[in-house]
Amino acid sequence: MGSYTEALQLGEYCPAEGSWEDDYDKMVVPLLREKQPCYLLYRLDTQAHGGYQWVLISWSPDDSPVREKMLYASTKATLRMEFGATQISDEIFGTVVEDVNLSGLRRHRKSAAAPQPLTMREEEMQEIKKLEVGVDIGVDTKHQTLAGVAFPIVTKALDAVKQFASGELQYVQLKIDTSAEEIQLVGSEANLPVTGLPAKIPDNAARYHIYRFDHNYEGDFFHSVLFIYSMPGYACPIKERMLYSSSKNPFIDLLENGINLAITKKLEIGEGQELTEEFLLDEIHPKVNLHRPKFAKPKGPANRGAKRLTKAPKDEAAT
Repeated sequence: MGSYTEALQLGEYCPAEGSWEDDYDKMVVPLLREKQPCYLLYRLDTQAHGGYQWVLISWSPDDSPVREKMLYASTKATLRMEFGATQISDEIFGTVVEDVNLSGLRRHRKSAAAPQPLTMREEEMQEIKKLEVGVDIGVDTKHQTLAGVAFPIVTKALDAVKQFASGELQYVQLKIDTSAEEIQLVGSEANLPVTGLPAKIPDNAARYHIYRFDHNYEGDFFHSVLFIYSMPGYACPIKERMLYSSSKNPFIDLLENGINLAITKKLEIGEGQELTEEFLLDEIHPKVNLHRPKFAKPKGPANRGAKRLTKAPKDEAAT
């Protein structure tokens, strides 16, 4: 493309000699000029849509004049349309030779073929779908439920949960052993003040916690049972995040219906610092504004009469 005529023009061309990979660097690289943007169309050996496939290379060095860089950027769509977009199989952009040589083209293709990065939730759902196929159902194995994947709870952990339900323990922490795929006991406390609860939450692993929050509220004393699911985000591997997320509901069902534990509140947190006494009180006893004033429509001006649309005469409007 000429830099002063502002029209698409043929600059140079090279006839094919060997395979496209053999010819690529020795034909493309010599055509790249310092401080001079250009387009290069390079023909591949493969065909599609009734013709050869091509690579469109947009060369725009950083030290090129700004006006030329803008001109080339705004003209690429026209070039694609005039040449035939269906014949262009790859497009690469470069400011240095390493961006557009054969190695750069290969890196571009590898990057384009890679799957798009997933969010945490998408990764969890992808792993859950993998588990939905071929899961054995049995008394001593994990089994698929409508709410997730249930894992067996070892005897020691089950005994601790029963002791909690009977009032012998105030706190129980459990984990999923991802290799054995079972729920195990991490630790328990007969007495644990709420100020000591944050220190029990690990910052590098997911956990299930059961805690009895004994407290006074508005003259009454409460024994509130809390189920806390702690998950420190990306500090945990995807498999661990997925297993805890998909096993949470079946485990809660075991606590409520299998052990008859009345859970007051179910919480999900990222770090232990969230578990302050004020936070727990707000979760268990949410404040309700019973005296919120109703919206009162403002009164209109007195004696305004019927609505009407007025239009000033032309001579008045002009003054």
